[in-house]
Amino acid sequence: MAAPVNETLELAHNFVLHTNRNVFLTGKAGTGKTTFLRQIRQLAAKRLVVVAPTGVAAINAGGVTIHSLFQLPFGPLVPGAVQRDARKFNRDKIRLLRTLDLLVIDEISMVRADVLDGIDAVLRRYRNRDEPFGGVQLLLIGDMQQLPPVIRDEDWQLLRPHYDTGYFFGSRALRETPYVAIELTHIYRQSDERFIAMLNSIREKRITPAQLADLNERYRPNFDPDDAEGYITLSTHNQNAQQINTQKLAALKGKPRRFTATVENDFPTNTFPTDEVLELKVGAQVMFIKNDISRDKLYYNGKIGRITAIDDELIYVRSLDDDTELAVGPAIWENIRYTLDAQTNEIRTDIIGTFTQYPLRLAWAITIHKSQGLTFEKAIIDASAAFAHGQVYVALSRCKTLDGLVLRAPIPSSSIKTEQMLEDFHEQVQQQTPTEQQLHDAKRLNQEQLLYELVSFEGIHAQLYRCRRVAGEHASILPDGLLPLLTELTELLTEKARDVARRFAQQLPTYFAADTLPETHPALQERVAKAGAYFDSLLGSEALPLFYRCPTDTDNKQVREVLLDAMDELEKALVSKQQSFRRVQQGFEALGYLQARNHAELDFVPLRKQHEPAGNGGGGSRDDLYGALISWRNDLAGQHNTTGFMVLPGKTVTELARTRPTTMDELLAIKGFGKTRARQIGADVLRIIQEFGQRKPARESRPKAAKGDSLATTLAQFREGNTAAEIAQARGMAQSTIEGHLAKLIAAGELSVDDVLSDSKLNAIRSYLTDHPDSVLTDVVRALGDPITFADVRMVLSSMRVEEA
Repeated sequence: MAAPVNETLELAHNFVLHTNRNVFLTGKAGTGKTTFLRQIRQLAAKRLVVVAPTGVAAINAGGVTIHSLFQLPFGPLVPGAVQRDARKFNRDKIRLLRTLDLLVIDEISMVRADVLDGIDAVLRRYRNRDEPFGGVQLLLIGDMQQLPPVIRDEDWQLLRPHYDTGYFFGSRALRETPYVAIELTHIYRQSDERFIAMLNSIREKRITPAQLADLNERYRPNFDPDDAEGYITLSTHNQNAQQINTQKLAALKGKPRRFTATVENDFPTNTFPTDEVLELKVGAQVMFIKNDISRDKLYYNGKIGRITAIDDELIYVRSLDDDTELAVGPAIWENIRYTLDAQTNEIRTDIIGTFTQYPLRLAWAITIHKSQGLTFEKAIIDASAAFAHGQVYVALSRCKTLDGLVLRAPIPSSSIKTEQMLEDFHEQVQQQTPTEQQLHDAKRLNQEQLLYELVSFEGIHAQLYRCRRVAGEHASILPDGLLPLLTELTELLTEKARDVARRFAQQLPTYFAADTLPETHPALQERVAKAGAYFDSLLGSEALPLFYRCPTDTDNKQVREVLLDAMDELEKALVSKQQSFRRVQQGFEALGYLQARNHAELDFVPLRKQHEPAGNGGGGSRDDLYGALISWRNDLAGQHNTTGFMVLPGKTVTELARTRPTTMDELLAIKGFGKTRARQIGADVLRIIQEFGQRKPARESRPKAAKGDSLATTLAQFREGNTAAEIAQARGMAQSTIEGHLAKLIAAGELSVDDVLSDSKLNAIRSYLTDHPDSVLTDVVRALGDPITFADVRMVLSSMRVEEA
């Protein structure tokens, strides 16, 4: 049974990773859709954002709401109508949308067709008007047999003339673009075949009278279990769930304890994961509403327990599953916003608000809506008054076994609502399941398009035109040499780059005629490698040096800002193109090319900014504090396969370089440096700031040592018995830099990891990496905890790569 599951997941991964086709990923409850989303979020090759239709769904998915990212009004989006209340997009939001490779929409069953068309309109406006969704790849995740979109009758009256259905697949834009549909079929939540068959029949609205009778045998009139049995009631209406919880809590002896959440900055009330004022008593039945991210993984979202004691800081909960007692402290939920860093163009996840509260809610009863995505051992289902399509299925599918399910009232056949349109859509989905040949064709088309993109200089010429236009319009207040040099650069790139590239592009169809992937075409690989060497040399030795000669001084601040913005974009385009050509000299590989292109853009800092003082928005040289922090940040990001902003946003680095905090409290006062970051990297940041403050200014005038010489010096001093901290202090460097040297020396086989790390550290890290081969650095450090550091894991990874080679 395992092979088909793996094949289905592999098929979905391949289409998302290796093609540009839109994907609709569906599947029954408990088939791993949420796990798949978490895996996709870890991708580094594609720039992606995750959105969801509601605030709660967005928080759970680690994304943002559709309406906040695309700034859509909440009313019906009538095609062709003017949306007067739509807000204007700022430049950062526009750049973010223009850099997207992949848009993930979770809980797609709850997204209205007009909202999807609203997304299409925004992306077309700011990207490519001629392509649905502006050419962005879509990953749509959800189960149409679960909760539907909410459409008021008065809203549907406005939308009816334009749509056959309010479901997402009624979107006019989606009908213009083909998508593949992949259905996950293996159910992890339940193992009882009789129960699985019953759930499938309910989901597909074909339940037989015998199955319904079998289900209704779980009806227990006046069922009132002892609280120790751990049942939770799932109700269709919030009022009923609240009433049960209030009555149960009041029946317990003792005074209630109240815990008030700490809400910081922007965290809307309707997205609170639990009560702002949580009222609890010893003996109360509670449910965990968050996964334990510690090494021990003691609880999970949906785990039921009973409070055994409460003190000032901890709540003690005894699990009803395994009778273990857990000490529970407050947890933090983050409300995030995607922005684009103005300096690096990286898609940045900004924390705009936090909600801190104990990860618990009263759990004698909850609504079916809030139970979506959860799993229960024992549940009482009150779904006889189901009012929405999918409610009965969602409620019943929360239970792991039929024996653990009790019905408060019999389930009438009328509450298992059916919609022929959904039945028809499901049949269509099954017909859209792609074959291996279709995957092969999609991969080939994607690789061909990327190769055309690689050899295209049209974008660079558009940026050149913009620079020349600014220089021409303001020639009287700009340096005399600027326009002639830009013209010379244009002529150079036209003759030696664009014209040559166009001729090369004309030859590509000859290679594409073969029924093979460009990645596996030997003759094409050879031609691309030679082209990479040619264009890399041209850009590095002729084009960029000429660009850097262009003067930009002017006393007019407004003109200077416009000019430098245009020049920065041109430089980024040139550098990104050069790095892309440098990468393909090793052979063209689609994901490798995407990573090279994206990293070049994300890590880009204009050369002029490398010489500006720290704290003024410049990139900072490697010898100033800003540069040291950026270098450390980017090294750390590269080691655990993420981007720099995920480690530390650029604006936060600028503020650190400006204020130079020396204590953890001062560090927490820096915007963008919350408790989570402080716990993970705070000590390293403070150490770098402290070590930088101890350096002698004379060091700036010393000639910079070659990288090989610097590594050799570190190796020699380490072999003399010095620690990384001692070497760093002696050489006036950050300790993280010296630790990076040691990792590189281990990778080069010049140093053994056994000489650097203790046996206990080495064995712990090796064991974890062996059991979790797909882990990134952050996973390992979080799992193992103190005293394991990022540097320790990097060194072990380096040694393991040497062993594998």
